[in-house]
Parts: sequence; C-alpha cells; structure tokens
Amino acid sequence: MIAIVDYDAGNLKSVEKALNFLGQESVITRDRKEILAADKVILPGVGAFGVAMENLKKYELDKVIKEVAEKKTPFLGICLGLQLLFEGSEESSGVEGLHILDGEIVKIPEEPGLKIPHIGWNSLKLQNNGRLFQGISQEAFVYFVHSYYLKAREESIVKAVTEYGVNIHASVEKENVFACQFHPEKSSSVGLKILENFAKIGEV
Repeated sequence: MIAIVDYDAGNLKSVEKALNFLGQESVITRDRKEILAADKVILPGVGAFGVAMENLKKYELDKVIKEVAEKKTPFLGICLGLQLLFEGSEESSGVEGLHILDGEIVKIPEEPGLKIPHIGWNSLKLQNNGRLFQGISQEAFVYFVHSYYLKAREESIVKAVTEYGVNIHASVEKENVFACQFHPEKSSSVGLKILENFAKIGEV
C-alpha cells in the first residue's frame, strides 16, 4: 500500500490515478496510523511553501513524515513535496522546512526570454546512479511547474539536473528519501516508469 499524504496541497488525484494505472494500491490520507503502516509514502504538492508547512503542522503531519523517514520507509516528495524536505525557501522567509535533507530553495533568476514560473517539458541529465531512473535514458523529458528550485548541499544526493537559466537540482535520493522537482505523474511514459521504479524499491 502506498500512502499519499493529504495536507490540502492539491495534485493528489493525479498521483493516485498514475499509481492505479500501474496497478499499485494507494490511499489518500492524513491518518497517522495509516501513513506509518504504509509500505511507501508520497508527499505531492503544489502551492506556497509557507502555507504548506502551516498545513503539515496543523495536521501534525510534519512529525509523521519525520517518523516515516526515521523508519526508513521509502518516501517520495513531488514538486512542492521536494521543497518541503529541505531547510527553508526564499518564497516564505523565516519558515522552517522539514529539514530531512540539507539544502535551500531559491527563486529561479529572472532572465530575458525565460518565463517564470517555469512550466513545461525539460530534459534531465542523469547522474550518481539514481534508483528512480533505472531504465530511463539520458536527456529524457519530464514536466515541470515551479518558480523556485533546489540547491542541495550534498552533490552526491543529486540524481538528475536540468537547465532553466540555472542548473536546477531536479531529483535527489538519500537512503530511503527520494524527491523530484518535476511531476512524474504528468510526465507521460517516463514519469510512469519513475513511479514504477519507486513502487518497486525494497521489493525482493
């Protein structure tokens, strides 16, 4: 069973639909016991960093997510879900993130010809042998929607990067914690393969 964490941050149904398509059983929930009993946990999300952290705290999901990470349950953050795993974001000054991973979320710099938010398909440069990207070719295209991006502190955890005016850390992996800035559930066959790889983690 894969638990999809519900903290009023949208985009849950498309993740559930993608998992159903792959034949994976999933549940959208904010129930602590249900999340802790799950084989895997996904934290999707679109919206503002500060509001999201407020909601996680309101439902005491910040504590549950930290428990999941400590239990070594495979965990996947998507889009805003990636950003929340880090220390904080320029989007919401003074708001502390979950700080499960080290790094900061910063605004994509304004540049002529670059639209912000960054919306659309970009190719990935894969590195450091990420488990989510098994069977996926270099320069595969995935779908992004974001105005802020990750600068991870540890280069070794970065498994995919993309260019959009700057070098964006597009996916990270450390032990049981995985995260993608892009939306695998909206990234066609490449995204489905990434979700399938996540669903298989830990299986013999």
